[in-house]
Amino acid sequence: MRRPRPNPRPAPAGPPVELAIEAMGGEGDGVAVGPAFVPFTLPGERVLAKGRGDRRELVEVLAASADRVTPPCPHFFACGGCALQHWAHEPYLAWKVERLRGTLARQHLEVEFLPAFAVAPQTRRRVALHARRGSREAARLGYKMRKSWDLVDIAVCPISDPRIQAAVPALKRLAAPLFEHPKSAPTLHTTLTDTGIDVDITGVEAKSGGLSADGRMQLAERAAEADFARVTLAGEMAYLARQPTVRLGPATVALPPGAFLQATPGAEAAMAAFVAENAQGASRIADLYCGVGTFTFRLAEIAPVHAADFAPEAVHALTSALATAPGLKGVAAEARDLVRRPVLAEELRKTDVAVFDPPRAGAAEQAAELARSSVARVLGVSCNPATFARDARILVDAGFQLERVLPVDQFLWSPHIELVGVFSR
Repeated sequence: MRRPRPNPRPAPAGPPVELAIEAMGGEGDGVAVGPAFVPFTLPGERVLAKGRGDRRELVEVLAASADRVTPPCPHFFACGGCALQHWAHEPYLAWKVERLRGTLARQHLEVEFLPAFAVAPQTRRRVALHARRGSREAARLGYKMRKSWDLVDIAVCPISDPRIQAAVPALKRLAAPLFEHPKSAPTLHTTLTDTGIDVDITGVEAKSGGLSADGRMQLAERAAEADFARVTLAGEMAYLARQPTVRLGPATVALPPGAFLQATPGAEAAMAAFVAENAQGASRIADLYCGVGTFTFRLAEIAPVHAADFAPEAVHALTSALATAPGLKGVAAEARDLVRRPVLAEELRKTDVAVFDPPRAGAAEQAAELARSSVARVLGVSCNPATFARDARILVDAGFQLERVLPVDQFLWSPHIELVGVFSR
């Protein structure tokens, strides 16, 4: 039998080459003819780059753009979290909006764009911090490096709320007992709430029985030392000092472990105000993919709301919070899989405004039912312009018009942008 030949060695990359950056790619890399994608570069620059194929690495900026600025974070070039700290704010935001415009145009959607809402640095209240084994007293904690499973052990983070940043040493101590099993790769989903820091930990190896009693005791002791509000292990209670709560419009909501919450309070307030403004005059509202009530309580100040979400724990939190907000027009909430069992057009017969805020996969099944319904106005909230454009096309083909869009830059210095769209018959 002939032995298979070993795979040939990859061709050497060769010496660095000079490239002219002509545009920005979708992930925030500069693009030269070829194409060749070079991170940390800007349109109009001449750079020296190494590598081969269409992915290169920056060696030196030979001629810098006038829009280049000094990144505010010392970890920027190593950390995989941010991609665009080297770009001045105005051209950076304009590029994001233009990308959004292009995404909608591919579905032949032309629409009025309102001025974008952009969050400020140091406002993010929800981060996912990866932990790796360190000492018995403190784990390594931070974000993943670019093109690596290793971590940038963060000292500062200009996107995070300063109260999260101040808690990093305590979070490192909290994570230290989590490495009893060699396969554990914990992630600390950290949320700043009105009553303190809430941490839900995933990635602790469970097949061996999970964290030992001694490990759980250490976890609770360190949570108490740091005065965290709550610590859970994949939703299971490990420590509770105070129920984590947030204020959503007129209501105070007790958050379930690991609950979805908009990443920044400012973006949440801007989107909720825009949704409420465009729902004025409604007689009955549907809030689909309602979560814990980001929009529900504000909408219920206008008209009765039928709220639905696939997560029973989120719906339970929403329902329980109704007692904290007297004077609402009424809320009926249900746990419902809106992909397998969307709210049907017949169920929306008396509804004149509908709001949908789905996960990144979008709401194609629910959009089809809204298209069949007699609903007069639809407000679509999305963190994924591509699936929003697909769902918008379903509504427009059924006779809706996409009137205007509010771009929302909630994930600062990343290539991602969110939006709220207003549809009317």
